[in-house]
Amino acid sequence: MSTETKEEVVSEDQSTAVEGEETVAETGNELETLQAQLAAMNDKYARVHADFDNIKKRLEREKYQALEYANEKFAKDLIPVVDSLGMAIGAAEIEAEPAVLLEKLKEGVELTMKQLLGVLEKHGVTPVDESEPFDPNIHNAVQSVDSPDHESGAIVNTFQKGYRYKERTLRDAMVVIAN
Repeated sequence: MSTETKEEVVSEDQSTAVEGEETVAETGNELETLQAQLAAMNDKYARVHADFDNIKKRLEREKYQALEYANEKFAKDLIPVVDSLGMAIGAAEIEAEPAVLLEKLKEGVELTMKQLLGVLEKHGVTPVDESEPFDPNIHNAVQSVDSPDHESGAIVNTFQKGYRYKERTLRDAMVVIAN
């Protein structure tokens, strides 16, 4: 081989080596860049995951608080009823004729009962209507009697009122039905 050719080969080898070093350097830079991006993404993921966990815990706390204080409005509406009952008890200490006292006490209890039923109705609790036809889902037949005034299966008498909360039965009405 001639010297020129050797120099060309050496020069080509050197340029290939330089190009190889540049490629390695570029690959190393790309690797570092990708590693930095991966670290940033991992950090971002960890932060988002932590935020999600915090939101989840906060919502869980709020749900328990909402359940714990769900009856607050109902309780506030019952306070005047309790006040009325307290006044009825206090009225027994007033000196008056027994007949007058008894009449006033009866009137106070009737008003208190009306007030209590109003609060219950406001919150979705309603009595089962006594004029409704017999329905085993809301009535409990405790007795059946012969009655010429009523059709068979009709409600003759109510022993105990039934109540509903919206569409659900809280307590069946205890009724007497006709044979």
